Amino acid sequence: MRNALVVFNYNAGRKQAIIHKKNIHRFLFRRCSKFKFVSIDEFEQTDLTEYDTIFAVGGDGTVNKVAKYIAGQNKTLAIIPTGTANLLAAKLGIPANLKKALEVIDKNNVISIDALNINNMPCFLRCGIGYDSDIICKTPQSLKNKFGYFAYFVAGIIFALRLSPKTYEMVTESKRIKTKATCIIIANASNMYQNFISVGQDSQINDGYFDIFILKAKNPITFFYEFLRIIFGIKMNNSRTYYLKAKKLRMVNNWTACHIDGEKTKLKDEIVINIVPEILKVYAK
Repeated sequence: MRNALVVFNYNAGRKQAIIHKKNIHRFLFRRCSKFKFVSIDEFEQTDLTEYDTIFAVGGDGTVNKVAKYIAGQNKTLAIIPTGTANLLAAKLGIPANLKKALEVIDKNNVISIDALNINNMPCFLRCGIGYDSDIICKTPQSLKNKFGYFAYFVAGIIFALRLSPKTYEMVTESKRIKTKATCIIIANASNMYQNFISVGQDSQINDGYFDIFILKAKNPITFFYEFLRIIFGIKMNNSRTYYLKAKKLRMVNNWTACHIDGEKTKLKDEIVINIVPEILKVYAK
C-alpha cells in the first residue's frame, strides 16, 4: 500500500463512518506516501490513476459500488464495514470493529475473488429472486437504521407468511431445470446474516463456481423447517430445496423483480449469468 483513496458513505448503517474517519487518517498517515478522502457521491468522478489501494468505508452498497468500478484493474480493495449487513466483509473475515479491521488490512494478505456477470452487470455477493428479493428490497431504510441487521430478520418472518410460488426455467452447463419456487438465489458469496448461515454447499468466493439455491417451500411451516435445516448445516436436495453449483446459467425471465448485491433491479428478457474468475483483489483475513 503506497497511495490510498478512501471512499466514505457517511449515511451507511448508523453513520459510523464519520466516527472512523480520524482513526483511518492516523492509520494511513503512518503507512502511505499519499492518501485522499472522498464521499461515495464523488467517487466516480475521481481520477484513480495514482492510487493502488481503494478503501470502501460503508455497507455492502458502498463496497459493491467501489468493487464494480475497480474490478479488473491493478488496485486492491480494503473494506471497512460500517453498514447494516456487511456480507462481503464477513465472508472475507473482516470484522466490524475498526481496530480489528485495520489489523487485517495491515497484515497485507491479498486474495483475488470471483464475480458474477449478470446480463453484463457485475455482482460480487448474490442475486435474489422472490422471497430473498422481497426482504432486501422492501425492508424500509428507517428500520435498518434503527434496528440494524435485526430489521432483515423481522422482515424475513413477515415475508415468510406471504410466500408466492412461481414457475422458473433454468439451464446450466450440465442441467435443465423447470420448477415452481418461492425463492431463487444465485450466489458468489452465499453467506447470510453475517456468516450465521449459508445457502451454498461448501461455498468459496474464489473457486470458479457460483451457487444456486432453489427454495420450493409453499407455506410458512415447510419454510421454517427448511430454514432450521440450513441453520444446522443440513443441505440435502429434496422436494422443498435444491442446491447446485454452476459456471453458466440461462433463465427464462418471466419474473423481472430481483436484487443484485442488495440493489433492486429489473431485468429484461432472459437472464444470463456467468462466473468471472478472480477479477478483484481484496484484503482478507
